[in-house]
Amino acid sequence: MNIQIFGTKKCNDTKKAERFFKERGIKYQFVDMKEKGMSKGEFTSVAEANGGIDNMLDQNSKDQDILSLIKYIAEEDKLEKILENPQIIKTPVVRNGKKSTIGYKPDVWKTWE
Repeated sequence: MNIQIFGTKKCNDTKKAERFFKERGIKYQFVDMKEKGMSKGEFTSVAEANGGIDNMLDQNSKDQDILSLIKYIAEEDKLEKILENPQIIKTPVVRNGKKSTIGYKPDVWKTWE
């Protein structure tokens, strides 16, 4: 398994995801979205695997202005605006090769073992 966890240090679901893999002795790479974020390719492949860009967005984000803007800007500009504002992406994003999940999904991760 090649696990990557994208999240923030303050996110409780991200911490729970890290604990899930630690408890099972599964190595993972943590990517702090505040420091690094996701590349365009990473974001696109996760969005495709999880039903599109809209499913990637955290509707409860504190940054409602950016979320509103994204609803109304042109499709070709959405991706760029989201990548500039990683705080609106639902976390954790957990990747295992081509498979990925958004949010805390231990039931799915168990099937990866």
